[in-house]
Amino acid sequence: MSWAFDATPLIYLAKAEGLGVVEALDEPRVIPEAVYHEVVTAGVEQGYDDARRIERAVENGLIDVVAVDTDGSAVATRLARHPGLSDADVTVLACADARDAVAVMDESASRSAAEVEDIETRGTAYLVLAAVRDGALSTAAGRDTVDAMVDRGWYVAPDVYTRIVEKLESLAE
Repeated sequence: MSWAFDATPLIYLAKAEGLGVVEALDEPRVIPEAVYHEVVTAGVEQGYDDARRIERAVENGLIDVVAVDTDGSAVATRLARHPGLSDADVTVLACADARDAVAVMDESASRSAAEVEDIETRGTAYLVLAAVRDGALSTAAGRDTVDAMVDRGWYVAPDVYTRIVEKLESLAE
């Protein structure tokens, strides 16, 4: 299975120093050039530590930066008309569609648009839970990662947070 990353999951995993959960995923793991420039190039210029962490993850081969042709994509053309999607969202979804990859994104508008286009999505919480399930992270480390993301501004509805914690606890049993 391939994985195409949007900005939010990478930013908050990096803020929580939790990019290691990405290693537990099958390869290839990609980030479109447009998202890389938005997150890393602009982030490094602004002095964000998380941007440097993502840059190092790319340099170390954890994630590959890829070109995405949105001009030749019918999916991208349709998605570009969606008022709730940014250009980066369209690029990630077009990338996932072209590579038959899972789009890793948290925003509900993006995930809804992906569902219409029959593009599989997963969110940041899924990555953490999968890492715990597969033994790449302990339950405590998974909880620490989720809490650190929330502490650094990652939004998760209270009921969803409760379900994540319950799932983490069930994995510990």
